[in-house]
Amino acid sequence: MSESAHDRAVAVNAPPCPDDGLTPAELAAKYGLTVSGARPSLPAYVRQLWARRHFIGAFSRAKLQAQYSQAKLGQLWQVATPLLNALVYFIIFGWIMGAREGVPGGPGNYIPFLVIGVFVFTFTQQSVLSGVRAISSNLGLVRALHFPRASLPISFALQQLQQLLYSMVVLLVVLLSFGQYPAWSWLLVLPALLLQFVFNSGVALVMARLGSNTPDLAQLMPFILRTWMYASGVMFPLHYMLVENAKLPLWAADLVAMNPAAVYMDLMRLALIDDYTTAAIAPHAWLLALGWALLAGGLGFVYFWKAEERYGRG
Repeated sequence: MSESAHDRAVAVNAPPCPDDGLTPAELAAKYGLTVSGARPSLPAYVRQLWARRHFIGAFSRAKLQAQYSQAKLGQLWQVATPLLNALVYFIIFGWIMGAREGVPGGPGNYIPFLVIGVFVFTFTQQSVLSGVRAISSNLGLVRALHFPRASLPISFALQQLQQLLYSMVVLLVVLLSFGQYPAWSWLLVLPALLLQFVFNSGVALVMARLGSNTPDLAQLMPFILRTWMYASGVMFPLHYMLVENAKLPLWAADLVAMNPAAVYMDLMRLALIDDYTTAAIAPHAWLLALGWALLAGGLGFVYFWKAEERYGRG
């Protein structure tokens, strides 16, 4: 008998395979197989992300250390950059344009007011900018390893939080130099920063998904963020400029002050500056801060998760 005839005879006499007739989907279900790179369920995704929490922390610290590794002053630029920005804003807005006059407690509080605004807004600004490039700038990592991609934008937001915490040492010196001494209200800094971190992470997740499909968005974002900065009262008290100078009604000033960047800045100023009162900020600021954090954090996370299987392809 020829070899081919022998093979046909064996095939005819072979017992039937128990998987004969099953569709690919049925075979996958039978043996517990899943599609490579498929998006997990939302609860499973949260569990995967929590399991990578040590990676998120280590990645954010590594990025922070590498940020200024080529500069001679190294990590000092983490503090020097926002301070130099504050100096420029003081000359233009505080000195030339007279924004000091409207600060609660008088012009003597302007520098603490300004430095807090610059540091807190920079936290949000850099989280958003880092989020835009979170996927597109780490394609090698995304394509080489399997991990929840949300780890990247969250780690960048965490990096910016760590940078802000380093800057708080300088902020403490500024506050003490201008007669603002530690008080129980300073403890409110912790919940304010936590809520802002959740908000920043949510926005970074949204921008990471948008930036993965539209690289040009990174070129547009600085202009959007600059407009947001002017509309948030970083360099001047919003209510004073809008009501006293621009003659807008109080409800319009309150509406502008309800934007999230202004809310988080004002809560920090409320906690750290003695003469800063709730009359100078948006109504129900703590509820607004919580609402913005839950809205941005929750919707941003779900929006990013929806495209999980598409990151790094194409």
